[in-house]
Amino acid sequence: MIKKSLTAALMLFVAIYVSPVMAQQEIIEKIVNEAEENSQLEILAHELLDVVGPRLVGTPQMENAHNWAIQKYEGWGIPARKEEWGKWKGWKRGITHVDLISPRIQSLEARQLAWSPSTGKKGVTAEVVILPEAKDSVDFMNKIKSVKGKFVMISMPQPTGRPDDNWEEWATPESFEKMKKERDSLDKLWDERIERTGLNYRELPKALEDAGAEGIISSRWSRGFGVNKIFASYTEEIPSIDISLEDYGLLYRLAEYGNKPEIKVVAESTERGEVPTFNTIAEIKGTEKPEEYVILSAHFDSWDGATGATDNGTGTIVMMEAMRILKRIYPNPKRTILVGHWGSEEQGLNGSRAFVKDHPDIVENVQALFNQDNGTGRVVNISGNGFLHAYDYLGRWLYEVPEEVTTHIETHFPGTPGRGGSDYASFVAAGAPAFNLSSLSWDYWNYTWHTNRDTYDKIVFDDVRNNVILTAVLAYMASEDPETTSREKIKLPISRRTGEQMTWPEPRDAERRGMLEEK
Repeated sequence: MIKKSLTAALMLFVAIYVSPVMAQQEIIEKIVNEAEENSQLEILAHELLDVVGPRLVGTPQMENAHNWAIQKYEGWGIPARKEEWGKWKGWKRGITHVDLISPRIQSLEARQLAWSPSTGKKGVTAEVVILPEAKDSVDFMNKIKSVKGKFVMISMPQPTGRPDDNWEEWATPESFEKMKKERDSLDKLWDERIERTGLNYRELPKALEDAGAEGIISSRWSRGFGVNKIFASYTEEIPSIDISLEDYGLLYRLAEYGNKPEIKVVAESTERGEVPTFNTIAEIKGTEKPEEYVILSAHFDSWDGATGATDNGTGTIVMMEAMRILKRIYPNPKRTILVGHWGSEEQGLNGSRAFVKDHPDIVENVQALFNQDNGTGRVVNISGNGFLHAYDYLGRWLYEVPEEVTTHIETHFPGTPGRGGSDYASFVAAGAPAFNLSSLSWDYWNYTWHTNRDTYDKIVFDDVRNNVILTAVLAYMASEDPETTSREKIKLPISRRTGEQMTWPEPRDAERRGMLEEK
């Protein structure tokens, strides 16, 4: 009798305590194997970046991206939908072609800025001049008359197209310091030149347009070989184009030396009026606590100087691949696992802010949110974002992630609340435990962030696979955790800058009518 009782007790112990642990380890092993042996990352990246392309809010490519994602999710057996949250100025990029035609012939590396007015198919041919130098704003308003019928250069000419690390490696220390002083001096002189116009960089293009300029030429160098930042146009009727550092310097020298350069600009684009803007949402419904949510988060939109590979194509395909794997390995989660592909993050976290505002019931029941945004690198930093007990649950979950993934990661607990930068901040402001999976740089800020070089070839797929495993295991652990996560916040310190008590960030609504007149 005693032997039978002991055997029964041992079997009960195994059933209650050992079996769940073994089952958990088995699920995690299957997640890792699926990520490594059956990865869909390269296919997803090709379809999103090479076929769909850049995803500027208000463009047909953004619409195509939403439809593509829904089709992919439904193919994996995951219900998905588009959620409209606002309207935006619609625009469609066309062909940009810029040629120097005098004093010699050369095709230039250039592209129109986002939302630039079109030249039409025939294009515009005109002389290129440098922004007039004036004594003050009154003098500028007299001299601005000289830009009529001309393209106007409004950016400082860079003295070197070599990044600083190239100078550090090859130049003498004296030469490097001399270059930096010359560059700083040019920066100061150009800033003073702009300041004396009485206008800022947003107002200046419109003033030149009103004075009869044929177009605006800028060059926003990103401190690396061949890279420029590509942002928005501020003109309403004339084209705004960005030209590479090398070709901008050529035009500037020709104008400065009196060679009167002429260019022909063909910058085709189409105004699309008012168009709806969306988030794409997909979810695997929970079986025990369906009203509680684990959210995977990544913004879907991009600037369109390139294809938005590392900002945020990589974050997007991490979340899609994690969802695919979870659906295959863990199809009946305890809590609902929801993925949000947010629109218009680049213009101010608009998609995620709208979701937080429109879905308070979901936000109130977030177990955890994991966001990935900043580039192709493996995740190396996670902050508790000011949630006092974040270590207790994130620490438990991270412990179950394979060591070869977590060995790279530094954690900061409890941390301080993120106030911007990416979509996790929209949820933090609403008090939801949201965490950014911050990645290794890979020269992100200079070479790919909002540049003309943010393309498929910059993706480091081994690092992205690392992030898929991390995300999928964290989502699994958060879903399975028998405890609901604490939302208790730290007491924030006194600000060293203001000397006042710091406060938790407050939720803000989205820009619901982007670049459109208020109704």
